[in-house]
Amino acid sequence: QVRLVESGGGLVQPGGSLRLSCAASGRTFSLYAMGWFRQAPGKEREFVATINWSGGITYYADSVKGRFTIFRDNAKNTVYLQMNSLKPEDTATYYCATTRAPYGSAYDTNGMDYWGKGTLVTVSS
Repeated sequence: QVRLVESGGGLVQPGGSLRLSCAASGRTFSLYAMGWFRQAPGKEREFVATINWSGGITYYADSVKGRFTIFRDNAKNTVYLQMNSLKPEDTATYYCATTRAPYGSAYDTNGMDYWGKGTLVTVSS
């Protein structure tokens, strides 16, 4: 079965950086699009970033563009989210997700059917 496990969350000061990791198992990792989403307390889940199955196309929410970078290491079955210049409004639980079908597009943000349990990121001074 598909399993996604996030790690790397924690407390960071505004302007600081964190790198989140998502380790995947249960499928041929390189064939699937991957994504990061986040949910702040009292708010709905929102899209953050996605990467297509080949890694050649990435897609970012306007709120994180230029600050966050999504990339994948297929040899490690892991997708990462490098977060720089963090702001208090980035505080949320960050979730890793992947598509149900192989060869997924980075733009199919509604096609994520498998989810991890999340890792909490808190940006505060």
